[in-house]
Amino acid sequence: MTSELDGIFDTFNQNGIFKNKFIFQTNYQPNEILHREEQIKQIALILAPVLRGERTSNLFLYGKTGTGKTLSIQYVRDELLKRLKKDVPFKLKIEYLNCKLKKVSDTEYRILAELIKKMGGEVPITGLPTEAVYNKFIDIIDSEKQLIVLILDEIDQATKKISSDFLYNLTRLNSELSKTQICIVGISNDLTFLDELDPRVRSSLSEEEIVFPPYNAMQLQDILKKRSLEGFKEEVVQEGVIAKTAAFAAREHGDARRALDLLRIAGELAERDNSDKILLKHIDEANNKIEKDKILDVIKTEPKQFQFVLYSIIKLSERKKQEPIFTGDIYNLYQDICIQNKSEVLTQRRVSDIIQEFDMLGIINVKVISKGRGGRMREIKLAIGKGVIDKAKEIIRDSLNY
Repeated sequence: MTSELDGIFDTFNQNGIFKNKFIFQTNYQPNEILHREEQIKQIALILAPVLRGERTSNLFLYGKTGTGKTLSIQYVRDELLKRLKKDVPFKLKIEYLNCKLKKVSDTEYRILAELIKKMGGEVPITGLPTEAVYNKFIDIIDSEKQLIVLILDEIDQATKKISSDFLYNLTRLNSELSKTQICIVGISNDLTFLDELDPRVRSSLSEEEIVFPPYNAMQLQDILKKRSLEGFKEEVVQEGVIAKTAAFAAREHGDARRALDLLRIAGELAERDNSDKILLKHIDEANNKIEKDKILDVIKTEPKQFQFVLYSIIKLSERKKQEPIFTGDIYNLYQDICIQNKSEVLTQRRVSDIIQEFDMLGIINVKVISKGRGGRMREIKLAIGKGVIDKAKEIIRDSLNY
């Protein structure tokens, strides 16, 4: 066994494809952001007054995943901080918080605690009334003359788990502050997020809005070529690989993040094959792997009601083996699971809508069967493999504390 491991490790040492794998990571900040010049210019024009100590309008950035929203705002943030003069009579703080992070977006308390931590303060993880934490946040930020820009990424994740009230409180903070001014930059992948907000919150939050359109295939190729030159060794990418990767990602709503993940995973698969080049087949293999991971990510981030429905489908599939499963069967088990977890029971119509969403995501296959005068029934089968099902059950049990 030792000799086999020696062979594997020696091969990786000698035949590495990557020059710098970090270039393909989501937290890598490139010196130049391609095809987002107009959006960056708009952000800069809106936020530039902070260099004079002036509060700007609240700003909302939205567009699908991987369209450059976070990269663009972080680029402008860094450029603003570089240009801030040392002798100004105020402090400028630009703080970034990803609301999707576990144990951040669960409650208003945790979001405020994380913001307090970023401002140099500290509160216990639990134990205080939310109002006390809110007051502590105000005391910390209003202790000296400063201007604060709060960048709240994936802000829709927080409102799904809490409510939009905390957003309203943040946008109205300036009326309670005497020394400090605060402005908010919200970022969301959900294009309908603003439509679902309370009108008073929307008018406060989205005083300025910038839309990030999906990248097209040619733009994705430009991004991939530039990153490949920096991230891979010379002549390791087979001709056609960049174009195929861009085409895959363009089909997924122009997601540059997905394109970079595809290329990185293809490189890793090529190394495992002991190949000195990334081949077209490695892109296909990488795409299949990402599809599985995407399904698990969806399951992890969906609300509890979605997880209850999916868990019902999985349990019925295990019990009935090859027998067909129908919507009524799922709803009956779903009700039992909700009661066990002391959760609200949704209507059968709403559960049917959730089942339809799972069908669209490729997690299940729904087949409509005619029963003649008895009407029509929907037969449901899981469309994911056993390995994904086992991981899905683990995720749901962890989430629901089973």
